[in-house]
Amino acid sequence: MPAPAAMTDRDPLVVLLTLLSLSTGIVDATSVLGLGKVFVANMTGNVVFLGFAAAGAPGFHWELYVLALLAFGFGAVASGRLGRSSIARSRRRWLVIAATVEAGLLWIAAACAFAAPSDTATWLRYLLIALVAIAMGSRNATVRQLNVPDLTTTVVTRTITGLAADSRLAGGPGRHLGRRLRAILALFVGAALGAFMVLRWGLAPPLALAGATVLVFTLMLAKDEAQD
Repeated sequence: MPAPAAMTDRDPLVVLLTLLSLSTGIVDATSVLGLGKVFVANMTGNVVFLGFAAAGAPGFHWELYVLALLAFGFGAVASGRLGRSSIARSRRRWLVIAATVEAGLLWIAAACAFAAPSDTATWLRYLLIALVAIAMGSRNATVRQLNVPDLTTTVVTRTITGLAADSRLAGGPGRHLGRRLRAILALFVGAALGAFMVLRWGLAPPLALAGATVLVFTLMLAKDEAQD
């Protein structure tokens, strides 16, 4: 589903995707700090870490990265099918369904982390990685179909590249400066907040917060669209 050509930085969808970057920072902080140096949203990092593990670097476990990649791919496939089957329906309904699924997976992960006797148990680690990676794969597939430039919600490499390459310093038009800076800042703030929560309260609170963030922000967008 292509994004409107003249979408401004104040468009509710742009605001939503910027805010969702904050939840990405929270979940990746949770996984990297609490689940063993593994990303659940940034698959580029997992491919790199998998290379380290293949070379025998200490502290890197190949099974974590393979699990995250497979779970992420599964979530993306499921969400891609959902998006294609919903193209003829309203965008609002589709986004609410996608957000509900993502939030539900994050809340299930939070409940498992809260109920389990030890956050470091191997079975719990695998379960949490799978649940959250499925959620983030679903998110990425949904955002990809929305096709809003510079707002992937999970990585900012392309955003930083656009910020520099399109700047007036590089002879470019300097467009979308605010959008790009806000996306980078949102990911940073989310990572800092997630790290703070993990280090003090464990895995369950940041996962629960990430799920609430996704659903609340999406419902706010849905309300705005319903009023248009």
